[in-house]
Amino acid sequence: MPKLVVLDLSQNSGLDGLPEEISGLVSLKYLDLSGTAISILPVCLLKFKKLMHLYLDDMANLQSIDGISKLPSLRILSLLSNYILDPSLMELLLLEHLEVLTIKIKSDLVMEKLFLSHLARCIHKVDIRNISNLSCRMGGCNSIQISGDSDHVGSCLCGEGNHIRNLEKNLVTLEETIRVLKARRYDVLRRVQGEEGKGQQRLNEVQVWLTSVQTIENHFDDLNITRTVELQRLCLFGVWSKNLKSSFHYGRRVSLMLKEVGNLISNGVFEVVAAELPAMRCVVEERPLQPVIFGRETMLEKAWNRLMDDETQTVGLYGMGGVGKTTLLTQINNKFCDAVDGVQIVIWVVVSSDLQVEKIQDDIAEKLGLHGEEWDRKDKRHKAYDIQARMKNKKFVLLLDNIGRKVDLADIGVPFPTRENGCKVVFTTRSREVCGYMGVDDPMEVQCLTDSAAWDLFKKTVGPLTLKSHPRIPEQARKVAEICRGLPLALNVIGETMSCKRTIKEWDLAVEVLNPYAADFSGMDDQILPILKYSFDNLKGDQIKSCFQYCSLFPEDYIIEKERLIDYWICEGFIGENEDREKTVNQGYEIIATLVSSCLLLEEGSNISKVKMHDVVREMALGISSDFGKKREKCIVRAGVGLNKVPEVEKWSTVERMSLMKNKIEGISGGPECPRLTTLFLQENSAYISSGFFKHMPKLVVLDLSHNDRLSELPEEISGLVSLKYLDLSRTEIWELPAGLWKLKRLIHLYLERMRNLESINGISMLSSLRRLKLLGCYRLQFDKSWEELLVLKHLEVLTIEIGSEVDLKKLFFSQIGRRCIQKIVIRDIFYFPTVLRSLKGPCFLSLSYVAVKNCGGLKDLTLLLCAPNLIQLHLVDLEKLEEVVNIEKAKKMQVNGIIPFGKLETLVMVDLPAVKSIYWTPLPFPCLREMTIERCPSLSKLPLDSRSVAEVERFVIRYAPENWIGGVEWEDEATRLRFLPSRRIVYLLSSLSVFTISFPNILFPN
Repeated sequence: MPKLVVLDLSQNSGLDGLPEEISGLVSLKYLDLSGTAISILPVCLLKFKKLMHLYLDDMANLQSIDGISKLPSLRILSLLSNYILDPSLMELLLLEHLEVLTIKIKSDLVMEKLFLSHLARCIHKVDIRNISNLSCRMGGCNSIQISGDSDHVGSCLCGEGNHIRNLEKNLVTLEETIRVLKARRYDVLRRVQGEEGKGQQRLNEVQVWLTSVQTIENHFDDLNITRTVELQRLCLFGVWSKNLKSSFHYGRRVSLMLKEVGNLISNGVFEVVAAELPAMRCVVEERPLQPVIFGRETMLEKAWNRLMDDETQTVGLYGMGGVGKTTLLTQINNKFCDAVDGVQIVIWVVVSSDLQVEKIQDDIAEKLGLHGEEWDRKDKRHKAYDIQARMKNKKFVLLLDNIGRKVDLADIGVPFPTRENGCKVVFTTRSREVCGYMGVDDPMEVQCLTDSAAWDLFKKTVGPLTLKSHPRIPEQARKVAEICRGLPLALNVIGETMSCKRTIKEWDLAVEVLNPYAADFSGMDDQILPILKYSFDNLKGDQIKSCFQYCSLFPEDYIIEKERLIDYWICEGFIGENEDREKTVNQGYEIIATLVSSCLLLEEGSNISKVKMHDVVREMALGISSDFGKKREKCIVRAGVGLNKVPEVEKWSTVERMSLMKNKIEGISGGPECPRLTTLFLQENSAYISSGFFKHMPKLVVLDLSHNDRLSELPEEISGLVSLKYLDLSRTEIWELPAGLWKLKRLIHLYLERMRNLESINGISMLSSLRRLKLLGCYRLQFDKSWEELLVLKHLEVLTIEIGSEVDLKKLFFSQIGRRCIQKIVIRDIFYFPTVLRSLKGPCFLSLSYVAVKNCGGLKDLTLLLCAPNLIQLHLVDLEKLEEVVNIEKAKKMQVNGIIPFGKLETLVMVDLPAVKSIYWTPLPFPCLREMTIERCPSLSKLPLDSRSVAEVERFVIRYAPENWIGGVEWEDEATRLRFLPSRRIVYLLSSLSVFTISFPNILFPN
C-alpha cells in the first residue's frame, strides 16, 4: 500500500503488536493506535518519515515511546491518559517541529522539565495529578486539569512573547525601560522648552512623541497597580497561573508595552525639536453676547482706542456691580476676532474676589496648551516659570474680569506689558482704588445708561405685547425704568419680571413698591439690592424662592451643574420626591428655566447644562437668606474666600445651611450641636475630619465632601446622620467605607467617583433607599463580591461605573440593573469583549448616555453601541485594532430598525485609533452633534456627514490633529465640503497636543 496516508487502528483492544511489513507504508501521515494493547512502539514505526499525526491515547500497556524522536515530520502527538517516564521525556524534547501535544503527567520531574522546555508552547491538553508537593509548586492550587479546545494552552504559556512564563522578567525589564524613557522625555522636553523660550514652536512629531510617552507612562502606572496580584497568581515554576486568562492578558499587555516603550525610546532621537512660528491670525475665543447692546457704542469706541494706543499697556474699567463691565470686556474680546495686526493670542480669565493665583494660572495654561497631568503636578512657582517661558515672546492681550484686589502678574508668570513687547492687560473691577494698585492712574468708569438708552433696553426686555396691553402701561413702564436708574442689570431683571404683567393694576403696584428705592444709587451697590428683590418677590411660591436662595451657597462666579443642583433641591424637599424620577427632574429644570428667564440665573455660554449667578444677584440672595443681616448665622456662606479653618459660630443651633466649599481648610474638629442644619458643603478643601464632628446633626440631608485630597477616612459616627439623603465622597483618598455608612437607611445619592484608593463597596446592599450610585473612575474597585449586593438594590435608578474585566462586563450587561440603571460607563484594558455580548439585540440600554472605551487592543468594531440609542457622549481612546465603529453586517442583526444611530450624540472623541477607517457606512443626520475630536486616526479619511448633517452647524466644532489630517478627508460631495469647510479662518489652539479647531461659521481658512 505505497500510497496509504491515513491508518486508524484505534479501539482494537486485542491488538498488542504490529507486523514488520508496516514499515513499507512510506506515505503514511496519520496513525491512530489509541485504545490498543501495544506496550512498546515497534521499530518499524520509526521509519515513517512523513508521519505527522500520531495518537497513542488510552493505551494502558504502553511502557515506552523510545525512538519517537526519529519521526522528523511529527506535528501532532497525543499521549493523553498515558504516563510518561523520565527517559521518554528526552525523546519528546528532541521533537523540534511538534506543534500540538496532549499529555497526562504523574511525575513532578517530568512536569518541571516539560513546563520549562520549548514544548510548553505545544501543550493543547494536559492532565496533572498526584504530584508530590503540588500545592507548593502551584502556589496553593491542589490539582489542575486543563482542556483547550480551540486555543493552545501553550500559547498562554510559551507562545507568542511567552507572556506568562516571562512575566516576572518582562516586568523588571519594563521598569528599566520606562526609567530610560522618562529620562529621554525629560531631555527632549527640556530642549523643547528652551526653544519655546526663544519664541519657537515645538514640532508636531515631537509633540506626538511626548504625548505618546505620557500616555504609555499612564498605562504603565495602571498596569503596576495590579502587579502584585498578578505575580501572586503564578504557579508551576512561573509558567502557569491560577487564573490563566487573566495572567495571559496581563502578560500580553506587559509584552506589548515593552515593545512599544522600546519603539518610543528609539524614536525619541530628534535633531530638531522646534521651528519658527508660522504667521497666523490672532487666537481668540469668541464669547457669547446678546445681539443688541444699548448705549455702549461710545464707551466701547473709547475703550478700544485707548487699548490700541501704543502708549497704553494696561486699561482699567471700573464701575458698580451690574453696570455692564463684563459686557464691555466681552465686546473688546470679540473685536479681536477681526484682524488686529501683531496680536497673537487673547486670553480671558475670570478672577473673582477670592483671587486664587493657581486658578488664574490654570486658566491661562489651558489657553497656552500647558494643561494635563504633568502641569497639575507642578507647584505655583514652577507653573509661573512655564507660563513666563511660553508667553515672553508672544504679543498677547490678557483680559481679567472682576478683580477685587491687585493681581501680581509676576506671581502668575505673565510678562509685564511694555511698549516694546506690545502686550496689553485689560481688567474690570468695582473699585477705583484697585485700578491704582494695578498701576492705572486714569481708569475708565463704566457708568449707568442714559435715560434714552435705559428706556430702549427696558422696552426690549418687557416686550411690545405687554407694553400694548393697556394704554397706561407705557407711562408706568417709564416710571419703573427710571427707578432702575440706568443700571443694566436692574433693567434686565425688573424688565423680565414685568414682561408677563399685562394689567395696569400690576404695573401700578410695581411703581408703588419700587418708589421708596428711587433715590440715586449710582456707585452704591447695596442700594440696588431692594430693587432687585422685587424680582425675587414676584417669583411664584416659596418653592422657587427657596431654590433661588440655595444657589447662593456656591462661590462667586461658580459654574453650577444643573443636574447636581436639582438633586440638592430634591433632597432639601424643595421639590417633592416622586416615584417618577423623570417627572421630578423635569420640575427642577422648569424652575431653573424660570430663574434664567427672570435673569436671576445665567446659563453659561453655549453649555446649557450649567448655570451661574451674577455676583450682585448672589449678594441679594445672601441678603435675603440672612434677612439682610438680621439673622446672619441662619445661612453661613464663606465659600471660595481662602479660609484655613472653620469660622467661629456663636449659635450653631440656629444654622440651617453652611457652605465652606472651595477653601484651604485642612482640619475640621469639634462637635457642634446643629439641630437645624440641613446642608453642609465642605467640598474642594484639604480637610481631615476628626471624630465627633457629625455627632449632633440629626437633620442633615446634604453632605458634600468631594475633592478633599487629604480625606482618607470618615468618622464612625457618620452613622448618626439618620436623615442623610445625599453624600458625595468623590475624589477623596478614602480606601474603605466605614461600617456606619451602611446604617444610613434614607440615603438616596451616593457618589464615589474617582476614589482611586477605594477597593470595596461590600455592604452596599444595606442601603435600602439608594437610587443613584456613581463609581466612575474607581479603578481599584473589585466587584467579585459586590455584584450580588448591587443586584439587591431594588430602587437603584442610576449607576455610573468603570469596568476592567470581561467577567464584570458580561455580568453588568446581562443584569437587570445594568440594562435599567447604567448611565455612564468606562470600559478599559479588556482585550476582547465577551463573545456572548453579540447576542444583545435592540435598544437594551435606554439610560446609557456616556460611554468611554480605552486601551482595549483586540476590538475591531463597536457595533454594540447601537444598543444605546440615547448616547450623548462617546470617547474611543487607544484601540489599536479598531477598524470601524459600526459594522454593517453586525448592525443588520442588531434589530434596531426605526432608531436613528447616534441620534442624540453631542460629543464624539476618537484618539489614537491607528486602524479605524469608518465610523458609519453612510452619512448620518447627527441632529444633536456639537463637537467631534479626531486625533491621530491616520486611516480615517471619511466622516459620516453630508450636506444635511448637524442641525446647528454654526455651533458645531471639529477638533483634529495632526494639522494635515483634514486635507485627506473625502467629503460626501461638494455641498458637504462647503457646509463643513467654508472659506473661513481656522482657529489654531495653542495647545501642547497641537490640536487644530474648525469652528463655524465665524472663521476663515487661509488660502
